[in-house]
Amino acid sequence: MIVLKNSSELALMRIAGRISAQALQVGGEMVRPGVTTRQINQKIHNFILSQDAIPSFLGYGGFPASACISVNDTVIHGIPGDEVIEEGDIVSIDVGAVYKGFHGDNAATFPAGKISPEAQKLLDATRESLYKGIEAAVNGNRVGDISAAVERSIEPYGFGIVRKFVGHGVGKEMHESPEVPNYGVPGRGPRLAVGMTIAIEPMINLGTHDVKILSDGWTVKTADNSLSAHFEHSVAITENGPVILTKL
Repeated sequence: MIVLKNSSELALMRIAGRISAQALQVGGEMVRPGVTTRQINQKIHNFILSQDAIPSFLGYGGFPASACISVNDTVIHGIPGDEVIEEGDIVSIDVGAVYKGFHGDNAATFPAGKISPEAQKLLDATRESLYKGIEAAVNGNRVGDISAAVERSIEPYGFGIVRKFVGHGVGKEMHESPEVPNYGVPGRGPRLAVGMTIAIEPMINLGTHDVKILSDGWTVKTADNSLSAHFEHSVAITENGPVILTKL
């Protein structure tokens, strides 16, 4: 069931979204050679708590950290630990915060020092596809219009669009209906309506779209060990067009 939010609920989601966006910024500013993913996670965790919020991810389905930190060929759900970031790495951080019962959810991929031209192209294309998807998040459109907009944006690059994992509704639960794939046919899927809140999150690979899940049950890597990028915003459908809830 798709849950529509009223104005007071959207106001709380704006706060949750702002905290989530600030937490992502805190993490992104730490991405540099010599820093461990555990250190980034701890800084994010402390920041969210300082805002009278709760990390959405910590304990979710048993996840052991407050942020997913995914390096290079890790697509999503990377578990922070002793991994040391190196020059030229790309680091995806996915983080959410719950404030007074409502979640924000966002992600971005950050360069560590100087990265390769192909890695930069991947980051730029993935970020661009997110905003193309958001442009299609208009009252009266369908979820397929968002999906198709992302796919059309990526197609010229020949990159792999992850299919096993998709965007989703967000609100009182971190994952609500509807699912929001990053590929699809315009005019298909649930109709977008005022009060819907969704997380649009392209996950794009330099090579194949196929992925593999490691034995820890969380870490998702590209099947061919190619680089992967991930960008995400929580978005509200309004009468005046899409509103990004996780924008600073």
